[in-house]
Amino acid sequence: QLQFVESGGGLVQPGGSLRLSCLAYGITLDSIAIGWFRQAPGKEREGVACISRSGETTEYADAVQGRFMISKDLASNKAFLQMNSVRPEDTGVYYCVARRSHTEMCAMSWDWYDYWGQGTQVTVSS
Repeated sequence: QLQFVESGGGLVQPGGSLRLSCLAYGITLDSIAIGWFRQAPGKEREGVACISRSGETTEYADAVQGRFMISKDLASNKAFLQMNSVRPEDTGVYYCVARRSHTEMCAMSWDWYDYWGQGTQVTVSS
């Protein structure tokens, strides 16, 4: 059974850094595209970043471009979202999502994915 478990969320001050992890169970990361989404209270869910199965393709939301970086580590079977220079508006629940893939595509659309994690809370506040 496929499962994706996020970790690494917490409280961080504005301007600080945080690294989120997504551990995959039941499948290797080189056969799936991964995305990170977030949802703040009272706001719609939005795509943050995504990475294709081999890592050849990455995409970022304009709001995080240049501050966040998505990556994969095949040895640990984890995907990461490195968050730098965080801002209060980065606060929200962050979800790891995945889709089996044979192409170098990823997408910033929630419905494109087949598997969704439970989420991890990120709070940016002083």
